[in-house]
Amino acid sequence: MKRISWKSPSNIALVKYWGKHGVQLPSNPSISFSLDHCYTETSIRLEEGGTGIQSFHFEGEAKPSFIPKLQTFLDRVSPMLPWLSGFGIAIQSKNTFPHSSGIASSASGMSALALCLADAHAAMNGGEIDMQLASELARLGSGSACRSVYGGYTAWGETPHIPGSSDRYAVPVLDVHPEFRDLQDTILLIDSGEKQVSSTVGHGLMDGHPYASARFEQAKDHIKRLKGILETGDFMDLADLIEREALTLHAMMMSSNPHFMLFKAGSVAVIRSVMEWRAKGEPISFTLDAGANVHLIYPATYAQKAMDIIQAEFLGFCQDGAYICDSVGKGPAKIS
Repeated sequence: MKRISWKSPSNIALVKYWGKHGVQLPSNPSISFSLDHCYTETSIRLEEGGTGIQSFHFEGEAKPSFIPKLQTFLDRVSPMLPWLSGFGIAIQSKNTFPHSSGIASSASGMSALALCLADAHAAMNGGEIDMQLASELARLGSGSACRSVYGGYTAWGETPHIPGSSDRYAVPVLDVHPEFRDLQDTILLIDSGEKQVSSTVGHGLMDGHPYASARFEQAKDHIKRLKGILETGDFMDLADLIEREALTLHAMMMSSNPHFMLFKAGSVAVIRSVMEWRAKGEPISFTLDAGANVHLIYPATYAQKAMDIIQAEFLGFCQDGAYICDSVGKGPAKIS
């Protein structure tokens, strides 16, 4: 019997992955940065002679409804981890942030589990953990999870603008301006409940979407632009691009069939206010994932002014006045 534990962060995509094909392969490339304080801690216990997922506990509570999804993941990765057939797996997991509220809990959760399995694989074979393998394993559980096995900025999806990029796993983006290496992300919890539609369903709505091909081309162009922006450190150019990406993601959801509006009234009010502040020359921007919560992005040197704005203007839109202060993180870590 062996226990292995890892913590792995959520990530926030700057160029969004939305739409997939095959087994968890992206329809367009994406770039994100890993967060620091929003992460999942996962422990696995390997039970020799068992088979499949034996149990799953989340936040200390048994969650048998999660087991089928986890077993599907295990079935997908088994060809890459042939020793799995001789073990049952008991899993315990917990988050530092609200689950299923648009803060990519599947990214942190599945990457933490993948890192545990990749670590076990290394131990079985007497070597070091292979992070590329961990990223590929994570992708088979949740596409965006493959980006969470690295700290800093990460790209997923084959593109000529990122050397070594692949649809099968993520790669670090290393050429980043110093001012972007500690970029801040304050997450306004407009709605901490479960989002209206799962990401799996949302990705599926891109199949046959009338604007899908144009969206995929836009994302490819944005990857090229973002790569240059990350190198030069021009925050205003970054703001323009990531806001366009966030609004495109939600526009695709609102124009799908069936259609969904994931914004809340508070989300729209915050977005309009952020746009007004930046029109005055203030270096503050926003992005969103597939939910109502707004990520405020700004340089570390602007943190005090940003917090003044948040306290004065945005707390009333947050559920119970809740928000999370986060930043670009260093990536996952093994838990002793």
